[in-house]
Amino acid sequence: MSIKYELVIYWSEEDQSFVVEVPELPGCMADGETYEQAVANVQKVIEEWIETAKELNRPVPEPRGRLMYA
Repeated sequence: MSIKYELVIYWSEEDQSFVVEVPELPGCMADGETYEQAVANVQKVIEEWIETAKELNRPVPEPRGRLMYA
C-alpha cells in the first residue's frame, strides 16, 4: 500500500521511542525503537485504521498531502 497521508514523527523521551502520528486519521499512531521501524509500524496501523473504518461504514478521508498550520 502506498501511504500518502502526512506523517508527524518525533522522538519521545518518556517512551524512549520514535512516535508517528497521522493527523488526518484521528487516533492513528504508532511507535518504534528506530525511525524506520516507527514508519513501518504506522503503515500497518494506517491499513488497519482504513479497514476498520470501512467495516463500520465510516468515511475514510482522502489524503490531502502537506497540511498547513496557522
